[in-house]
Amino acid sequence: MRTTTRLLTCAVLAGAALFAAPAPALADSTPSPGAAARDGDEEAAPTEAGTTFRTATKIRPDQRATAEASTGDYLYWAFDADAGSTATVRATVKLPEAAARHGAATWQLDVYDGLRRRQACVHGGQAEAAPKDAASVDLSCTLRTVRAWAEPWADDPLPGSYYVRLTVVDLPQEDLGLPVGAEVVATTRDAGGARAVDGALSVPLVPGASGAEVAEAAGDTFSSGWWSSRWLWTAGGGVLGAAAALAGYRLTRGSGRPARVPPGV
Repeated sequence: MRTTTRLLTCAVLAGAALFAAPAPALADSTPSPGAAARDGDEEAAPTEAGTTFRTATKIRPDQRATAEASTGDYLYWAFDADAGSTATVRATVKLPEAAARHGAATWQLDVYDGLRRRQACVHGGQAEAAPKDAASVDLSCTLRTVRAWAEPWADDPLPGSYYVRLTVVDLPQEDLGLPVGAEVVATTRDAGGARAVDGALSVPLVPGASGAEVAEAAGDTFSSGWWSSRWLWTAGGGVLGAAAALAGYRLTRGSGRPARVPPGV
């Protein structure tokens, strides 16, 4: 029994060490010259938005972008999301003075992938109605976890660029053209090994970029690969399973000594 207890203790400690072990580096720790230049020359937060997919203003994750526009304009931004991450886009529209408006207005936030396929929002208020006296309206959209690959017929979110479109979809005709202010933030977070899948996309979905630009984006911006925390759980489960099997065998086989034969038999 002491041997069995020691085996179980060692197995538990080994499993805990596996779970706590840090993930190996996905790339060399020395940044590339291009990455170093970008870090040293951080772009200021954008103060205007594009008006089409092709002119969408590029924003970085967690970067707060603003824009001044007219009610009825289509406003576009673009950001990057890597495999295994979950993206959330939040927008705030500062509305015109209530005295200048003629009724309620409904604003909508849409997110499209690099192929301009509209992506479903699993959380958040994608469309919100603002009463006539409201000073602002808040919208949000949380996408499904970005996958490393997908079947050709599927519309799963894949690594690459994502487009954000903000516009009003319902309002009194007299309110078209009134000035508004918009503020947009896109955040991404790692969904963890539970959402990891095997496979990889050959290149990120970055429309309009040249081959060299796509290669640079794949090397510097997108880091998805074979590693995920799911490997830790797989290895730890294997160690614990083997230890449990060994302990069960030792407990059930007995001492191995032959039973004593009663006298006179």
